[in-house]
Amino acid sequence: MAKVFGIFTALFLAISAYVAFKNQAAYESTITNTQAEHDKLAKGQAKLKATQEILAALPIENAGVQEEIEKFKTEEAAQTKMNASLTTEVESLTAKITADKAKLDEFREKTKETGNVQELASKLRATSAELEELSQSITTAEAKLANLTAQSAATDKQASSVKVKLDTFTAGDSLATLKTSIRTIYPNWGFVTLAAGNNAGVVANSTLNVIRDGSTVAQLLVTAVEAGSASATIVPGSLAADSTLMVGDMVVPGLKAAKPALN
Repeated sequence: MAKVFGIFTALFLAISAYVAFKNQAAYESTITNTQAEHDKLAKGQAKLKATQEILAALPIENAGVQEEIEKFKTEEAAQTKMNASLTTEVESLTAKITADKAKLDEFREKTKETGNVQELASKLRATSAELEELSQSITTAEAKLANLTAQSAATDKQASSVKVKLDTFTAGDSLATLKTSIRTIYPNWGFVTLAAGNNAGVVANSTLNVIRDGSTVAQLLVTAVEAGSASATIVPGSLAADSTLMVGDMVVPGLKAAKPALN
């Protein structure tokens, strides 16, 4: 009987040791999983904070873009008004030149019919003086007209430039003349900062291309803009295979891309 009891006791102890071993392994696995979840949560909270900061800055940057648009509209209206004034003055001068030339032609026609010049010397002297005055008036008017025409062409060109900028900002595109580079890279969060801002023509929500060796290696979507810098997310799926963005990579305007969803 004692021998049977000893066998049962040994079996009980073995089972107890096995159960204790399994419980210890399960406990250690739970601790590991819990720590992993804590790490994942901390990373998610950090990413959420960065995203919230970007979103908080967007209304301010959008207000800056609106101010730029209003500024361009004011400049365009001023240029249009100046062009209208110059056009009126040009038309007036053109009419005066035409009238003076007609009068000059009339005097020249009359001098052909004066007959004996010696008999009409006093009349010819008066006519010659008037002809000289008319010639000077025409020369002066033509010079002023040429100057106004050049000035009108210059204001037209300036107004056209302002309108291009206005249309570009209104459409949410960065200026075609923009040429900047990547200043910093945050690969864990999928965004970069640029070495130029709205002063150089960077516009929020516009799409930019990252150029290296003449080829596009990635696309960026501008999320926030300041006077001399901007931040942009890397458009998912746009990074070329076996490529890594580098500080100093050239950035230029590109075709619009769909804005990525915030996770």
